Amino acid sequence: MSTPAVSCMIRKMKAIGGIILTASHNPGGPNGDFGIKFNISNGGPAPEAITDKIFQLSRTIEEYAICPDLRVDLATLGKQTFDLENKFRPFTVEIVDPVESYANMLRNIFDFAALKEMLSGHNHIKIRLDAMHGVMGPYLRRILCEELGCPANSLINCVPLEDFGGQHPDPNLTYAAELVQSMQSGQYDFGAAFDGDGDRNMILGKHGFFVNPSDSVAVIAANIFCIPYFQHTGVRGFARSMPTSAALDNVAKATKIQLYETPTGWKFFGKLMDAGKLSLCGEESFGTGSDHIREKDGLWAVLAWLSILATRQQSVEEIMTEHWQTYGRNFFTRFDYEEVDILAAVEMMEDLEIMMSDKAFTGQIFSEGEKMYKVERADNFEYSDPVDGSISKHQGLRILFSDGSRIIFRLSGTGSSGATIRLYVDSYENDAGKIFQDPQVMLAPLVNLALKMSMLQERTGRSAPTVIT
Repeated sequence: MSTPAVSCMIRKMKAIGGIILTASHNPGGPNGDFGIKFNISNGGPAPEAITDKIFQLSRTIEEYAICPDLRVDLATLGKQTFDLENKFRPFTVEIVDPVESYANMLRNIFDFAALKEMLSGHNHIKIRLDAMHGVMGPYLRRILCEELGCPANSLINCVPLEDFGGQHPDPNLTYAAELVQSMQSGQYDFGAAFDGDGDRNMILGKHGFFVNPSDSVAVIAANIFCIPYFQHTGVRGFARSMPTSAALDNVAKATKIQLYETPTGWKFFGKLMDAGKLSLCGEESFGTGSDHIREKDGLWAVLAWLSILATRQQSVEEIMTEHWQTYGRNFFTRFDYEEVDILAAVEMMEDLEIMMSDKAFTGQIFSEGEKMYKVERADNFEYSDPVDGSISKHQGLRILFSDGSRIIFRLSGTGSSGATIRLYVDSYENDAGKIFQDPQVMLAPLVNLALKMSMLQERTGRSAPTVIT
C-alpha cells in the first residue's frame, strides 16, 4: 500500500490511525532502511505531541503478547474473524483493495475522460513512468494503463521488490538515471518517477527537460483550475516548506492567495488543511500535494501536470517557459552530502550558527567573483503555527541577502547511516535575458560563498555532494 493510499484509506474508513512500515525513499532490503510511521485519524503524520506521548508510554511496557500461529488469507477481500485466547470478543481482520479506493478518489478529483483522450486518443502523447521498483507499480497499471489507456510499455520498474532491485528509490536526477536517459532520447513527451512509498515525484519533459520541485508546485498553483476538484472547492491557501524556493510566493502574490511558509514536514501542512486554511502545498524534496488527503501524493502531482498539459495543449517546456516569463524565475539548487560523520556535521552547524549570531554578521558584504551579497538577516528558522500558536524552533540556518537570495543549511535525512547535510541556494531573476540560464551557472557564486562560510568541504572531507538537485 502506498503512503498516499494509506492516508486515503484512514480517511475513508474513519480509522483512528494507521501504522506504515516503510523505507520511504531510502535503500531497502535486509541491509537497507526500515521505519515505522504512525498516521493519525486525519490521515496525516502524527504530530510531535502524539509521538512524544507514544514514546513515554513505550517506556512503561512490561510485557506484550504475540500470536505466531494466526493465518490471514491476504488474497481474499472482506472480513475474517479469529477467536484468540483469553479474549471475549473475536479479533477481526479486514482485507481491502487500496488501489481501487485510491483510484476512485482520483476519479473524483481529475477529468479522467480528458486525460484518457490525451493519453490514448487519436493524437495522444507518449509518456514514461518509473516506479523504481517501489509500491507504485500496481497503482500505475490500474490507473494509467487499464483506466486511462496508456500502453504497458509506458511503465518501467513497476514490479515491487523488497530491496527495490538494489537501487535507491529516490526520484531525482541521480537515482532515476534510467528514466532521465530514456527521456533524453526524445521519444517521450512526459516523464515521471516515484519513490519507494509513492509520495514523492519527479517531473520531466521531452528531451529530459527537468522541472524543479519548487517550480512544479508553483506551476500547479498558477494553473490550479485545470483540475476540476478546485473548480468545486475553491482555493483556500498555498504553502511551502522553508527551504523550498519562493516560486510559489510569486504566484500567491499575483493571485492574492494566502501563502504559508512552514518547517519541513507534512504534518505542518496537515494542520493548516484541517483548519480550512490550505489547498495546495509542496516541498523542494520532490513532495507535492493538496487537501484531498494529508500526505504528499506522487501520482496526484503527475495527474495534476497531465491535466495542465491536456487543458493548455502545450509541452512541459512550453508551460515552464511561459511561467518564468510571467512570474520571473527562482533559480534553485540543493546539494546533499549523505552519510557524513555525525560529529563533524553537528560541529559545522554549531560553528556556523555562532558566526551568524554575531551582530556584526548582519549587514556584512561578501564578494564572490563579480557578485556582491549583503546580509540582510541571519537566523535559525522558527515557525509560529497560525492554527494553535505552537512554536517550532531550530528548523534550519538561514542567511538572507538584500537582493532576495538565500543560503540555507539543514541537518536532515531519514536514513540510518551517518548524517545528511543539505545546502539550499536560491536567487530570483526577472530579466528576460537571464531566465533561461543554467541554474548551476547562475548560482555558482552563492554556492561558493556558502562553502567558504561553512568550510563544509574541509569539515566533512567531501569535495563534492552526493546528489545535486
